Amino acid sequence: MIGRLRGRLIEIESDGSLVVDVNGVGYELQAPLGTPGRSSAAVGDELQLHVHTHVREDALLLYGFATGDERTAFRTLIGISKVGPKLALAVLSALEVGELAEAVGTADAGRLTRIPGIGKKTAERMVLELEGKLSTTTPRATGGKPSGRVNETSRVLCDSLIRMGFKPNDVDRAVANMEALDRPLGELIRDALSALSP
Repeated sequence: MIGRLRGRLIEIESDGSLVVDVNGVGYELQAPLGTPGRSSAAVGDELQLHVHTHVREDALLLYGFATGDERTAFRTLIGISKVGPKLALAVLSALEVGELAEAVGTADAGRLTRIPGIGKKTAERMVLELEGKLSTTTPRATGGKPSGRVNETSRVLCDSLIRMGFKPNDVDRAVANMEALDRPLGELIRDALSALSP
């Protein structure tokens, strides 16, 4: 498997794919839009890319990233059901890793739906499954006051439970009685389901 490439950037395609010459061999890599800029490289310059090697029955594909954090985020994204490499690249083309972590940390599924190819259900699944897997600098509340993240998490939690078929009044009551709403959303949903079970 190829984990890293260092060579001369010789081509940038309109879709963001790159061709990097390494000792006379041109490697074609799919990459998030803006990768050369984040690597401070233009055509003709040397650059180093962190590489994810993706093996399929009919192809061996290389994905290049400016940083190790981007590659880690990509690998985490493609581990989510119905999120393939193409969609993962679209996410990382639209949002830097820190911005993605912020959207996940604040349960901002709406921000993710603005990315082409991501619908509401996929965005909500991404928020659930990425929770705690990306570093975030989102501040938590102090002084006993609920933070914006807690309010947003409460709203997303209620919406998720109502879509599962629970009555809004029952959901509101269950969520109001829950403590520590700054926990991962998946954990909150499990606790809420226990409270709502007969």
